[in-house]
Amino acid sequence: MVAPSTPARPPGGGIPQTAGTDGVSRPGSGSAPGDKGLKGGALGLVSSVAIGLASTAPAYSLAATLGLVVAGVGLQAPIVTMLAFVPMLLIAYAYKGMNEVDPDCGTTFTWAARAFGPRTGWMAGWGIIVADVIAMANLAQIAGSYGFQLFGLDGLAQNTTWTTVAGVAWIIVMTAICYVGIEISAALQRWLLGIEIAMLAVLSVTALVKAYGSDAPATAIHVSASWFNPFQVTSMSALTSGMLLAIFIYWGWDTAVSVNEETADAKRTPGRAAVISTVLLLLIYALVSTSAQAYAGVGADGLGLANPDNAGDVLSGLGNAVFGTHGFGGVLGKLLIFMVLTSSAASTQTTILPTARTSLSMAAHRAIPSHFARIHRKFLTPTWSTTGMGLISIAVYVALTAISDNLLADSISSVGLGIAFYYGLTGFACAWYFRKVLTRSAHDFWFRGILPALGGLMLLFFFCYAAFYIYADPTYGSTTIDLPVLGETGGVSVIGLGSLALGGVLMFIQRLVQGSWFTEPDIPTAAASPEPAATTPLPAATTSN
Repeated sequence: MVAPSTPARPPGGGIPQTAGTDGVSRPGSGSAPGDKGLKGGALGLVSSVAIGLASTAPAYSLAATLGLVVAGVGLQAPIVTMLAFVPMLLIAYAYKGMNEVDPDCGTTFTWAARAFGPRTGWMAGWGIIVADVIAMANLAQIAGSYGFQLFGLDGLAQNTTWTTVAGVAWIIVMTAICYVGIEISAALQRWLLGIEIAMLAVLSVTALVKAYGSDAPATAIHVSASWFNPFQVTSMSALTSGMLLAIFIYWGWDTAVSVNEETADAKRTPGRAAVISTVLLLLIYALVSTSAQAYAGVGADGLGLANPDNAGDVLSGLGNAVFGTHGFGGVLGKLLIFMVLTSSAASTQTTILPTARTSLSMAAHRAIPSHFARIHRKFLTPTWSTTGMGLISIAVYVALTAISDNLLADSISSVGLGIAFYYGLTGFACAWYFRKVLTRSAHDFWFRGILPALGGLMLLFFFCYAAFYIYADPTYGSTTIDLPVLGETGGVSVIGLGSLALGGVLMFIQRLVQGSWFTEPDIPTAAASPEPAATTPLPAATTSN
């Protein structure tokens, strides 16, 4: 019951806002889309696509993952990289469909709650948060290391203490940029992304030309149709492992939807940006993986992409070989390092954006403490949610680094489980949400039912296969944890499943402390059919789980 001295909640739920003298609007505005106090209409389609692409950090993702994919599937790396696009596109359609009826910045949190109830929605929101926080640790480390490499300070780049200090500095800078406004963030993303794509294109074209030239390196091999035949992968296990790695490089495009309440035409633009982002990523990854393989080959020594020494940073060595280290080639090599640096830095920024908006939405709906719903009166950005994301990321990064480099490496590998969890849940939520109107049109049947559900099933398979077979193997990764009953288990699986299970514990605590979201959610499970209009939200039902 609301005390007489407390302002009543506005229509659509949420918490009233009052502006403080410090420029911060007090906890939250309405919980309905567009009522949270964010700056509406600040982003157009181009900015949304740029944010979606930058969030995936194409250069960094390729540098850190391509060598591992090649080591697993050999010459079929290009097709495996391209096949990983399929579940991403299917889930992008799910995001598009759900955003059209509920453009809430909480995305999967609110959509899963509408489809399956408040507890499922809470866990979906936690999945987003935990994946982003863990990913920030690796992004920060890469940004810190490449920052030193850019200035030729290779000794510092190999020093854990100094790279940690530099990584923390990157998190602070990017948190500050996210704090002062979405438009500044978007403008920075457009510039950084432009540099990134331009350098990837130059690298790819130059590598292909040299691979077919008279002075081709000994490792060079000509492009073959067999590279694009997935049936030539040696085993199903190898194919699945390669797909799991390749899926990671597409992760992040959903940031374009997380900023939906700050986008012009919030119901249409974010969904279109998500689909466009995944298609553009397919083109970028297909070109780079093919050209890199043609130039460097797939050998396990020298420049070969399967060389374990290159696994964590394919592009640095490839760039030096393709461009050379002197004259104009040396300049291009430095630009390539700068590109990977800006890629990881940009992704650091765009990892903060969706997490801050997820926690903002959860707070506005009273699923977590209301302080996280505060909006800055001038900048119109989340305050507690943005700074909280930065501080938590720093704490996790420093803790993992201090404990063990191996633990940090395995925690990064575990991110794939969190990604598969909330992406897959979005696909299932879309199909279930629209289940009663799938026969209304062919568009609804395929793009709001079959394709999202298929994407969810694919990611569910990858989640289970990775968690209970690949990652659970004690020989996988860098750490092993001795569990009661189960015995020695791969640290990647324990960290991934354990971090998700932690969400269940926190959800129980939240329900005890402030249980209104679980007992009287303002996003009731929708049991009735939607209205005939495709963009009409589902009517609220009176029941929830």
